[in-house]
Amino acid sequence: MCFGRCARRIGYKLLILALLSIVANILLYFPNGETRFASEHHLGKYVECLHGILGGGLLMLIPAAVFIGLHNDDCCGCFGHENCGKSCAMLSSVLAALIGILGSGYCIIISALGLSHGPYCFTRLERNWIYPFSESSGGYLFEYNKWSVCQEPQNIVQWNVTLFSILLVLGGIEFILCFIQIINGILGGLCGLCGSQERYTC
Repeated sequence: MCFGRCARRIGYKLLILALLSIVANILLYFPNGETRFASEHHLGKYVECLHGILGGGLLMLIPAAVFIGLHNDDCCGCFGHENCGKSCAMLSSVLAALIGILGSGYCIIISALGLSHGPYCFTRLERNWIYPFSESSGGYLFEYNKWSVCQEPQNIVQWNVTLFSILLVLGGIEFILCFIQIINGILGGLCGLCGSQERYTC
Protein backbone atom coordinates (compact mmCIF):
# COMPACT_ATOMS: atom_id res chain seq x y z
CA MET A 1 0.00 0.00 0.00
CA CYS A 2 1.34 3.43 -0.93
CA PHE A 3 0.54 5.88 1.86
CA GLY A 4 1.77 8.88 -0.14
CA ARG A 5 -0.51 8.13 -3.08
CA CYS A 6 -3.47 7.69 -0.72
CA ALA A 7 -2.72 11.07 0.90
CA ARG A 8 -2.55 12.72 -2.51
CA ARG A 9 -5.97 11.37 -3.48
CA ILE A 10 -7.43 12.60 -0.22
CA GLY A 11 -5.86 16.00 -0.87
CA TYR A 12 -7.51 16.36 -4.28
CA LYS A 13 -10.87 15.35 -2.82
CA LEU A 14 -10.51 17.91 -0.04
CA LEU A 15 -9.62 20.58 -2.59
CA ILE A 16 -12.85 19.97 -4.51
CA LEU A 17 -14.93 19.82 -1.32
CA ALA A 18 -13.37 23.07 -0.06
CA LEU A 19 -14.28 24.91 -3.26
CA LEU A 20 -17.84 23.56 -3.10
CA SER A 21 -18.13 24.70 0.53
CA ILE A 22 -17.00 28.21 -0.36
CA VAL A 23 -19.53 28.42 -3.20
CA ALA A 24 -22.38 27.12 -0.98
CA ASN A 25 -21.56 29.61 1.76
CA ILE A 26 -21.43 32.51 -0.70
CA LEU A 27 -24.86 31.52 -2.02
CA LEU A 28 -26.24 31.70 1.54
CA TYR A 29 -25.43 35.42 1.49
CA PHE A 30 -27.59 36.03 -1.57
CA PRO A 31 -31.06 34.45 -1.19
CA ASN A 32 -32.60 33.95 -4.64
CA GLY A 33 -29.55 35.68 -6.08
CA GLU A 34 -30.48 39.04 -4.52
CA THR A 35 -27.86 41.21 -2.84
CA ARG A 36 -30.14 43.64 -0.98
CA PHE A 37 -30.70 41.38 2.03
CA ALA A 38 -26.98 41.25 2.72
CA SER A 39 -26.60 45.01 2.32
CA GLU A 40 -29.60 45.59 4.61
CA HIS A 41 -28.21 43.15 7.22
CA HIS A 42 -31.21 40.86 6.94
CA LEU A 43 -29.24 37.63 7.10
CA GLY A 44 -29.36 34.98 9.80
CA LYS A 45 -26.63 34.95 12.45
CA TYR A 46 -25.41 31.52 11.39
CA VAL A 47 -25.14 32.64 7.78
CA GLU A 48 -22.61 35.26 8.86
CA CYS A 49 -20.37 32.75 10.67
CA LEU A 50 -18.48 32.02 7.43
CA HIS A 51 -18.40 28.32 8.30
CA GLY A 52 -18.30 27.25 4.67
CA ILE A 53 -15.78 29.88 3.59
CA LEU A 54 -13.43 29.60 6.59
CA GLY A 55 -14.09 26.20 8.18
CA GLY A 56 -14.98 24.01 5.25
CA GLY A 57 -13.15 26.16 2.71
CA LEU A 58 -9.96 28.10 3.45
CA LEU A 59 -8.87 26.01 6.44
CA MET A 60 -9.38 22.88 4.35
CA LEU A 61 -6.98 24.17 1.68
CA ILE A 62 -4.10 23.77 4.15
CA PRO A 63 -4.37 19.99 4.59
CA ALA A 64 -5.31 19.61 0.92
CA ALA A 65 -2.06 21.31 -0.17
CA VAL A 66 0.00 19.31 2.33
CA PHE A 67 -1.52 15.97 1.29
CA ILE A 68 -1.12 16.66 -2.43
CA GLY A 69 2.54 17.57 -1.93
CA LEU A 70 3.36 14.41 0.04
CA HIS A 71 3.45 12.06 -2.96
CA ASN A 72 6.27 13.98 -4.62
CA ASP A 73 8.03 14.87 -1.39
CA ASP A 74 11.81 14.59 -1.73
CA CYS A 75 13.30 14.51 1.75
CA CYS A 76 16.99 14.31 2.42
CA GLY A 77 16.37 11.74 5.11
CA CYS A 78 18.30 11.18 8.30
CA PHE A 79 21.08 8.85 9.41
CA GLY A 80 21.56 7.79 5.80
CA HIS A 81 17.96 6.68 5.36
CA GLU A 82 15.95 8.70 2.83
CA ASN A 83 12.71 7.10 3.99
CA CYS A 84 13.22 8.56 7.45
CA GLY A 85 12.65 12.07 6.11
CA LYS A 86 9.62 10.94 4.15
CA SER A 87 8.21 9.21 7.20
CA CYS A 88 8.59 12.46 9.16
CA ALA A 89 6.70 14.24 6.38
CA MET A 90 3.86 11.71 6.67
CA LEU A 91 3.73 12.18 10.42
CA SER A 92 3.64 15.96 9.97
CA SER A 93 0.61 15.51 7.70
CA VAL A 94 -1.26 14.40 10.82
CA LEU A 95 -1.01 17.99 12.11
CA ALA A 96 -2.47 19.27 8.83
CA ALA A 97 -5.26 16.70 9.13
CA LEU A 98 -6.04 17.98 12.63
CA ILE A 99 -6.45 21.47 11.18
CA GLY A 100 -8.87 19.95 8.68
CA ILE A 101 -10.74 18.24 11.52
CA LEU A 102 -11.16 21.60 13.26
CA GLY A 103 -12.31 23.34 10.09
CA SER A 104 -14.77 20.65 9.07
CA GLY A 105 -16.02 20.34 12.66
CA TYR A 106 -16.76 24.07 12.71
CA CYS A 107 -18.61 23.75 9.40
CA ILE A 108 -20.67 20.82 10.71
CA ILE A 109 -21.62 22.50 13.99
CA ILE A 110 -22.66 25.82 12.45
CA SER A 111 -24.59 24.07 9.66
CA ALA A 112 -26.46 21.95 12.22
CA LEU A 113 -27.25 25.04 14.31
CA GLY A 114 -28.39 26.92 11.22
CA LEU A 115 -30.76 24.11 10.31
CA SER A 116 -32.06 23.81 13.86
CA HIS A 117 -32.55 27.56 14.39
CA GLY A 118 -34.19 28.25 11.06
CA PRO A 119 -33.97 31.30 8.79
CA TYR A 120 -34.20 34.98 9.63
CA CYS A 121 -37.15 36.39 7.69
CA PHE A 122 -39.94 38.92 7.52
CA THR A 123 -43.27 37.49 8.67
CA ARG A 124 -46.73 38.86 7.99
CA LEU A 125 -47.95 37.90 11.46
CA GLU A 126 -45.27 39.81 13.39
CA ARG A 127 -44.69 42.36 10.62
CA ASN A 128 -41.03 42.28 11.54
CA TRP A 129 -37.78 40.41 10.87
CA ILE A 130 -37.58 37.47 13.28
CA TYR A 131 -36.57 33.81 13.64
CA PRO A 132 -40.03 32.21 13.44
CA PHE A 133 -38.76 28.64 13.91
CA SER A 134 -36.16 29.20 16.63
CA GLU A 135 -38.29 27.44 19.28
CA SER A 136 -39.05 24.38 17.15
CA SER A 137 -35.61 22.76 17.64
CA GLY A 138 -35.56 21.79 13.98
CA GLY A 139 -39.11 20.46 13.97
CA TYR A 140 -40.06 22.95 11.26
CA LEU A 141 -37.98 20.93 8.80
CA PHE A 142 -40.81 18.39 8.59
CA GLU A 143 -43.68 20.89 8.79
CA TYR A 144 -43.69 22.16 5.23
CA ASN A 145 -47.05 23.87 5.64
CA LYS A 146 -45.47 26.36 8.07
CA TRP A 147 -42.69 27.43 5.73
CA SER A 148 -44.93 30.01 4.09
CA VAL A 149 -44.85 32.08 7.28
CA CYS A 150 -41.66 33.63 5.89
CA GLN A 151 -42.75 36.26 3.41
CA GLU A 152 -39.38 37.75 2.60
CA PRO A 153 -36.96 36.70 1.19
CA GLN A 154 -39.11 34.45 -0.96
CA ASN A 155 -38.46 30.73 -0.48
CA ILE A 156 -35.87 31.53 2.18
CA VAL A 157 -36.66 28.35 4.12
CA GLN A 158 -35.98 26.12 1.12
CA TRP A 159 -32.88 28.17 0.30
CA ASN A 160 -31.42 27.87 3.80
CA VAL A 161 -32.36 24.23 4.33
CA THR A 162 -30.80 23.20 1.01
CA LEU A 163 -27.53 25.10 1.44
CA PHE A 164 -27.06 24.35 5.14
CA SER A 165 -27.72 20.67 4.39
CA ILE A 166 -25.15 20.72 1.60
CA LEU A 167 -22.60 22.34 3.90
CA LEU A 168 -23.40 19.80 6.62
CA VAL A 169 -22.77 16.92 4.21
CA LEU A 170 -19.61 18.50 2.77
CA GLY A 171 -18.26 19.14 6.26
CA GLY A 172 -19.03 15.55 7.25
CA ILE A 173 -17.17 14.15 4.24
CA GLU A 174 -14.21 16.46 4.92
CA PHE A 175 -14.15 15.32 8.55
CA ILE A 176 -14.09 11.64 7.51
CA LEU A 177 -11.34 12.20 4.94
CA CYS A 178 -9.16 14.08 7.44
CA PHE A 179 -9.70 11.33 10.00
CA ILE A 180 -8.65 8.74 7.40
CA GLN A 181 -5.52 10.78 6.71
CA ILE A 182 -4.66 10.84 10.41
CA ILE A 183 -4.62 7.03 10.36
CA ASN A 184 -2.85 6.99 6.98
CA GLY A 185 -0.26 9.52 8.19
CA ILE A 186 0.53 7.55 11.33
CA LEU A 187 0.85 4.28 9.41
CA GLY A 188 2.90 5.96 6.69
CA GLY A 189 5.15 7.58 9.25
CA LEU A 190 5.79 4.33 11.06
CA CYS A 191 6.00 2.01 8.06
CA GLY A 192 7.36 4.26 5.31
CA LEU A 193 5.86 6.56 2.70
CA CYS A 194 5.22 3.79 0.19
CA GLY A 195 5.73 0.39 1.68
CA SER A 196 5.38 -1.60 -1.53
CA GLN A 197 7.78 0.58 -3.53
CA GLU A 198 10.27 1.77 -0.92
CA ARG A 199 10.58 -1.64 0.81
CA TYR A 200 10.70 0.13 4.11
CA THR A 201 9.19 -1.77 7.01
CA CYS A 202 8.30 -0.91 10.58
